[in-house]
Amino acid sequence: MTGGSQHRQAEAGKRYDVFHTDCLARDVVDHVTSRWGIWVLISLRSNSLRFYELRESIQGISEKMLAQTLRALVQDGLVWREVEPTTPPQVTYGLTEFGQDVGEPLTELFDRVTERLSRPGAG
Repeated sequence: MTGGSQHRQAEAGKRYDVFHTDCLARDVVDHVTSRWGIWVLISLRSNSLRFYELRESIQGISEKMLAQTLRALVQDGLVWREVEPTTPPQVTYGLTEFGQDVGEPLTELFDRVTERLSRPGAG
């Protein structure tokens, strides 16, 4: 695990003030609800993916934005990262237990929206 997630575990019992700019929980929520954070969590909901597979599954995201988003989500302890020592290295990402917990309501929201939009007369 990264130092960031270990820091969060040490403070698990602490209550956070999400309206304060220095709040750790606020940072995590900002990363999860960022433009691309939501799509990364939804893309990883069923299985782990390699970097290029994630990039292809999330249309419109640049390589740079995907790398930045993944870096933040890994640091927050929502996503795990595994590097296979090949040439070139193959990097795989997946959801941690925390990431699955956080991603579940996002997936439900996504499913509700797509279900509603697919109904006749919706819109």
